[in-house]
Amino acid sequence: MSAQPNLNGPVVETRQLVRDFEMGNGVVRAVDDISLRVEAGQLVAIRGRSGSGKTTLLSLIGALDRPTSGSAHVAGMPVSEMPEEQLVEFRRRTIGFIFQAFGLLPILSAEENVEIPLRLVATEPKARESRVGELLELVGLADRARHRPHELSGGEQQRVAIARALANRPKLLLADEPTGQLDSHTGHDVMALIRSIVKQEGTTAIVATHDAGLIDLADRVIELRDGRVVDGA
Repeated sequence: MSAQPNLNGPVVETRQLVRDFEMGNGVVRAVDDISLRVEAGQLVAIRGRSGSGKTTLLSLIGALDRPTSGSAHVAGMPVSEMPEEQLVEFRRRTIGFIFQAFGLLPILSAEENVEIPLRLVATEPKARESRVGELLELVGLADRARHRPHELSGGEQQRVAIARALANRPKLLLADEPTGQLDSHTGHDVMALIRSIVKQEGTTAIVATHDAGLIDLADRVIELRDGRVVDGA
């Protein structure tokens, strides 16, 4: 099976996706029969209260977890069925992840953190340097390139995390509560940055958030409740 993404058709398609977790003597259904399509160039917000299934759904789409039943396709590839070795390479080149906790390596500078995904796919040094500079400029941190995470504000750290997620020009950007640790003003700025990146980089983005103030920046809103889509599919 080739790991080359298909650039035609939807970027994301899930079919009757289900994810169950064993809890004590019972089973909790975190994702319940979700079928959806996300087209190229869209910024999609997934909203819902804590426990609604947002994070689990993103994990299944991003192939960080596997469904109990159903399937998930990204760029035409059946990520819910691919072997782990193939998935690792596919994720590195096709999917970018942004997490609430930033996930930056504290001993590395901003530019070194952004460079990590490029090193993982053996990008040659001059191309790495050029792409890192381009991305830090894109997120407004060109003058903070040599600063380590503890020298940056929360909003700046999240901007570095966004730049890192974009390093290998992913077709899909997945963000799980990317503004959860930020104040409302900074959070809105970060969401607006993701909005602009969708246009400038040609990336499709799915953002999980419970912040109603950020929803207006999305092209489309999908609402989850108890693991099911109740609006926007």
